[in-house]
Amino acid sequence: MSTMTETLAAVGGTRYKEVKNALLAALAAQEWKGGEAIPAEKRLAERFGVSIGTLRKAIDELCAENILIRHQGLGTFVAMHQRDRHFFRFFRIVRNDGDKTYPTVSLVNFRKAKATREVAARLQTGEGAPVFQFTNQLALHGVVVIVESIVVPQARFPDLTETALRNRPSTLYNFYQDSFGINVVSTDERVRVGQASELEGGLLGLASGAPVLEVERVAYSYNEQPVEYRLSHVNTQEYDYVSSYARPSSGG
Repeated sequence: MSTMTETLAAVGGTRYKEVKNALLAALAAQEWKGGEAIPAEKRLAERFGVSIGTLRKAIDELCAENILIRHQGLGTFVAMHQRDRHFFRFFRIVRNDGDKTYPTVSLVNFRKAKATREVAARLQTGEGAPVFQFTNQLALHGVVVIVESIVVPQARFPDLTETALRNRPSTLYNFYQDSFGINVVSTDERVRVGQASELEGGLLGLASGAPVLEVERVAYSYNEQPVEYRLSHVNTQEYDYVSSYARPSSGG
């Protein structure tokens, strides 16, 4: 391959990444919301000044990442959180016998707070930035198994209230999408051994200081924008953390 051909190939390979980033930026700006169709390929190719082939390569990657969905004969749509397909992509706690089920979620507390240094680093906000902090307990098969402490920036969730959280009709990520236009498209999790606090022990039926599985999660929207910090403590006496259940199901 000649040097000129190699250069052109490198430029072409880079160009679709630029288009992908531009599409993500448009999604982050809520130019197209969950469930809406993005413009036709010809129109988008003209907008970004690229060939249809380059545009399709960018869209292909976004479809592979479950950010966009192609519907034959209808067009390409912004993915939405759907109960089956997305919930078990992010929920990884499964009973020892392999049975997975939806948790019953109850709000324990809710308050306004200021970001600690650790939370500010995870959410990429300034230390002391206003945040909402709340605790959920999650019951599986009728028993409380998980206690989650969740922090979200007030700047991204300006109208969040305790009442809205307590009465939400759907999963938390569906709630983020429907009420605030925020789509969680990826998460980063770190798993370690932790200790139950007095509150967590009481909710989990364990002694204060008892060993629990600690799962630290940062949830990201488009362009890797952090939108949620979550610290979960799990009673693993009858439950496991199973990463393979992160795969989306085939259901719509």
